Amino acid sequence: MDTAVTRSEAVLEQCAENGTDGAPLPAVADPRTVAPRDARELSRHFFRRLAELEEGTHEYQYARNTLIEMNMSLVRFAAGRFRNRGDDMEDIVQTGMIGLIKAIDRFELSREVEFTSFALPYIVGEIKRFFRDTTWAVHVPRRLQELRVELARAREELSSRLDREPTVGELATLMNLSEKEVVEAQVAANGYNSASLDAALTGDGPEDGEAVLADFIGVEEEGISLVEDVHCLAPLVANLDERDRQIIHLRFVEEATQAEIGARLGCSQMHVSRLIKRIIAQLRQGMLGDLDRA
Repeated sequence: MDTAVTRSEAVLEQCAENGTDGAPLPAVADPRTVAPRDARELSRHFFRRLAELEEGTHEYQYARNTLIEMNMSLVRFAAGRFRNRGDDMEDIVQTGMIGLIKAIDRFELSREVEFTSFALPYIVGEIKRFFRDTTWAVHVPRRLQELRVELARAREELSSRLDREPTVGELATLMNLSEKEVVEAQVAANGYNSASLDAALTGDGPEDGEAVLADFIGVEEEGISLVEDVHCLAPLVANLDERDRQIIHLRFVEEATQAEIGARLGCSQMHVSRLIKRIIAQLRQGMLGDLDRA
């Protein structure tokens, strides 16, 4: 550990001596051993140089890969929050790595925020998406989970062959199972999807004014306030000139980088950065003005 710390300090000193404008990046022997504190400082240098490099070059790939490996501790930190979910931690970490890579590709120093603060929502978001897409609504034995996949394939094959929905007996014959096992698999398949929150709990139809599941388990969605913000922001964006609206669209809708926007508009990345800051300040002032009037 002491050796790793010494290496990190040496690399930081090399960055300080060389600067960043056009200077070759320092060699980091094993980025995964860099202490988180040093990784934060080193990342700034690598991000600054990454913005200057041409994508696809060897040095660009080295800078990007080093940033990924240096910041893997962020993924392990985020994955630790999901340790008790029962899933393989390796799968969770690998999923979190996708979020880390997305954050690295989209981060810009001009945001004036720490990379750790910027990256964690991406990492946690990918992990949550993993659980949302793969988690069963109720606990189902692994044997039945696997059987569900076989059942889906068998049903698809027979449906295309018979041009109708196959019977339990036909599925059992094709799958070489008993009809009881096929029925178990069909029941297990229902555990993969939850009932709609709009499903009626009483009454025969909407006209009866019945209660729905969401009435009992719903909570106030914090993100709903974003709807109000967007509603207030829309007229402010509409009042921008055409170029400013184009810049906002490219940056926050198409998620283009400042360099890509500069190439589209025929100006430098630094100029795009200044334009974005000015536009955001103008929109913020407009939003605050609306709040004061409210």
